[in-house]
Amino acid sequence: MNIRKTLAALAFALALAGCATHPAPLQGEYLPITPQQASAANHTGAMVRWGGRVIEVEPRADRTCFTMLSLPLDGQGRPYHADDGSGGRFQACRQGFYDPAVFSADREVTFAGRISGHEDARIGDYDYRMPRIDADVVYLWPERDETRVIIHPHPHPYFWHPYGLWWW
Repeated sequence: MNIRKTLAALAFALALAGCATHPAPLQGEYLPITPQQASAANHTGAMVRWGGRVIEVEPRADRTCFTMLSLPLDGQGRPYHADDGSGGRFQACRQGFYDPAVFSADREVTFAGRISGHEDARIGDYDYRMPRIDADVVYLWPERDETRVIIHPHPHPYFWHPYGLWWW
């Protein structure tokens, strides 16, 4: 009987851990397409949730446009670095002023909004077609604290040290 309670509690804890939710502004139903897929076909008007790293922020008279390097989103809607590259680039524009000093290069941002068309850009000598979204939500994620832990297999390199023999 005690084992059943333990297993039930463990199953409940795992179920709760699996229910990662998006922050309130990012919740909703969105079309599961990437910016690369959107630039290859016409998806104008589709609601999407995209995120990535800031490449450039351009404040304009009535809105601010972000050029982004698209990355996949985790269970909370936060961009994460994928080892197989990015999902392309996209541009997101939102009414109002967003300070380029706050939204600096490489900051992680998630947007939710409608695809409004495409923006033709030039990257080096390459003509690039970026999908553009009119963002309803601009969600700036806090900077990650990347702490690396290095574990040594043995506390001492020698089996003999000042406190006696070290057997492992």
